[in-house]
Amino acid sequence: MAMTYNHDVAGLARHINRFVYELVHAVSANSSATNSYDLSRVHSYLDAIDSYHQWVISHPQLDLPETHPRGIEIEDVPAAEKIENESINDLAYLLTLARDELLNSQSSRHGSGLNKFDSARLTATVAKARAFLQNYVETVTPLDLPESSPLRDGVEPGRGGV
Repeated sequence: MAMTYNHDVAGLARHINRFVYELVHAVSANSSATNSYDLSRVHSYLDAIDSYHQWVISHPQLDLPETHPRGIEIEDVPAAEKIENESINDLAYLLTLARDELLNSQSSRHGSGLNKFDSARLTATVAKARAFLQNYVETVTPLDLPESSPLRDGVEPGRGGV
């Protein structure tokens, strides 16, 4: 488990973890094609990260003398070793990098907020993921890979209902 002292970083990290989990269990994870439903979902995940990020930086850093430092544990990112879809792998990896940069940042040691450098890193990583989605996944894939497919066993379904 990772640790942060910053409740805003914790929120961003939890959201990113959830989106990575969704990616690695998507229907598209089992082939080289990324279907339109999963593409739409990935766009919404990136938009959600941007929105949460904007919410965080639009509010002042809090003065928390009585509650800081208070560690917040963050679950590890779900493993992506069984993914057939290289594009989903790449997107999950980029989001994992964004999460890890946040959790290991200077901002992570504060009680709240993001400094401009950590904010810029998050913006750049999400922008790169969005550009990859638009300029590669949506234009180049699916690929016909009959000789190398399947690379791995299929991805198992996500968590079941109640």
